[in-house]
Amino acid sequence: MAEQKSLIPIERIERAIFLIRGQKVMLDFDLAALYGVETKVLIQAIKRNQDRFPKDFMFQLTNDEFSNLRSQIVTSSWGGRRYPPYVFTEQGIAMLSSVLNSKRAIKVNIEIMRAFVHLRQLLASNEELARKLEALEKKYDAQFKIVFEAIRELMEPSETKAKPKIGFLADR
Repeated sequence: MAEQKSLIPIERIERAIFLIRGQKVMLDFDLAALYGVETKVLIQAIKRNQDRFPKDFMFQLTNDEFSNLRSQIVTSSWGGRRYPPYVFTEQGIAMLSSVLNSKRAIKVNIEIMRAFVHLRQLLASNEELARKLEALEKKYDAQFKIVFEAIRELMEPSETKAKPKIGFLADR
């Protein structure tokens, strides 16, 4: 059977997945764009079906989380939202296709689920790489210690790294 052409490139979906509160999530407006609906339509559908979205499927960002996220995505032009966005875990996204109930929603959900699987596979291969690196570290002496430390730093997720503050602070 010939492989079907993707509706949405997996890279586009992967760029829309963020790590928030230790969970891989997608933002309501990114999902709405993928589904081809307005964000308010997506939120209305969810509010009509709230019992399908427990807290481990969907939650609303705090103002601090939203502000931090905005600073990480410098190219954003989100406009003037009155409230922080909702975010959806993988299970919440799976539930969205039943709420939106359109052919596009089903196809988009399939693509999103494939993207989450791909990210899990990348993470697993990264863990395998970490194990191999640890074995190499034990095998070689301290002369390579700085090299191994640099590699470990590169492998560390960006969210755990301290980000330097940018800007100017005036003494008051």
